[in-house]
Amino acid sequence: MAGNQFGSLFSVTTFGESHGEAIGAIVDGCPAGLPLSDADIQHDLDRRRPGQSSVTTPRKEADTIHVLSGVFNGKTTGAPIGLVIYNENQQSKDYSHLESVFRPGHADYTYTQKYKHRDHRGGGRSSGRETAARVAAGAIAKQWLRQHGIQLQAYTIAVGPFTVTDMDLSVVETNAIRCPNTQQAAEIQAYIEALKAAGDSVGGIVQLRITGMPVGIGEPCFDKLDAVLGHAILSIGTIKGVEFGDGFATARLLGSESNDPLHSDSAGIHTTSNHAGGIVGGLSNGEAIVVNAAVKAPSSIQKNQDTVTRDGKNTTLSVTGRHDPCICPRVVPVVEAMAAIALMDLMLIHSGYPHRE
Repeated sequence: MAGNQFGSLFSVTTFGESHGEAIGAIVDGCPAGLPLSDADIQHDLDRRRPGQSSVTTPRKEADTIHVLSGVFNGKTTGAPIGLVIYNENQQSKDYSHLESVFRPGHADYTYTQKYKHRDHRGGGRSSGRETAARVAAGAIAKQWLRQHGIQLQAYTIAVGPFTVTDMDLSVVETNAIRCPNTQQAAEIQAYIEALKAAGDSVGGIVQLRITGMPVGIGEPCFDKLDAVLGHAILSIGTIKGVEFGDGFATARLLGSESNDPLHSDSAGIHTTSNHAGGIVGGLSNGEAIVVNAAVKAPSSIQKNQDTVTRDGKNTTLSVTGRHDPCICPRVVPVVEAMAAIALMDLMLIHSGYPHRE
């Protein structure tokens, strides 16, 4: 199966399936000397893990990180970093009825057509559980980026009919929705719980904000910063759209409205607005990078849906088992991770990094 690696100088290859023995990643190209502990990685895995709240799947996984190589005495050695997370709470029997039927919205049909052989237990390789390996690898990239003054923070700004206003980013990690408005988070949580009880699910929008970026990161023409970030974030299975800055709203603006005027003062050159979302001409311009990612409603729902069996017979299906009614809260650290991997790779390319800083 191709397509399991992302990145050039800093590359991440993930492996494993939802109901296999383990999932993990090989991280190659990390410079030597980066301070790194298990706790640095575990923090983000804990933010992604299942069973966090009433709006996530009840599957219980500790998602404990095991660093197999590439770190010695608390610092990276420059060698490939091997990461493993063992699966501990699989209930494969929940998926026995899906061996011969395709779940609507899942990769069951497309994987079967492509590979002629499919692991039906939890979706196998196409399961969202694979993203835990990305989060572990992304935690390393985030650590490196922090050393260079770059911070990433993602959060939920919309769920179903709710759009968050009056944002306070300091409260994002204090509620189950990872929402920057505590009152609206409570309303959204009640809405999701009601949908869960009704056997349905809902999507939303996760916003990512990146600060501390130097000017000029990105490679014209085909590896523009927004193109690479878009690739990274769209590679997350649940993401169906990505926009930067004003995004699609830009199509309704005049040039005089969408341009970001430049201004020079004692702090240097900067823009007086940020419609572009921190990226101009495919390169970072020093302003905050703002990305919105459209998250689809989880496909596994208990409501009856029309589908087809493996031998082409029409039928209906209600998906049982343990599933998220809204994946936005757990996608937040995944979006951060993929963006961090992409940024670190581009930063190393920009610096001409061969083997060490």
